[in-house]
Amino acid sequence: MQAILLSSEDVAKRAYRLYERQIRQTVEIDENIGKMVIIDIKTGDYEVDETGLQAARNLQAKHPYARLFGIRIGYNVAASLGGVMERVGSDFRYCD
Repeated sequence: MQAILLSSEDVAKRAYRLYERQIRQTVEIDENIGKMVIIDIKTGDYEVDETGLQAARNLQAKHPYARLFGIRIGYNVAASLGGVMERVGSDFRYCD
């Protein structure tokens, strides 16, 4: 299988585009706020769990060469070291 040669920025752009266009309306519900959604940018498959680890394992089991990207649902960052994670308003959009 041929590898997708993308920069980390391109991976992020694709993931945010998929999130905004196909995934957000399904996963951004009260019980998922703060959880991680892991997205396979090649297939558009995604899974949600508390930390993203099991979701990533599940997606890699389905697609061994998956290019994965994680987004914390309802927040503008996935993690914070010594800072504060801020909630994203419902009108916030990740990409154009």
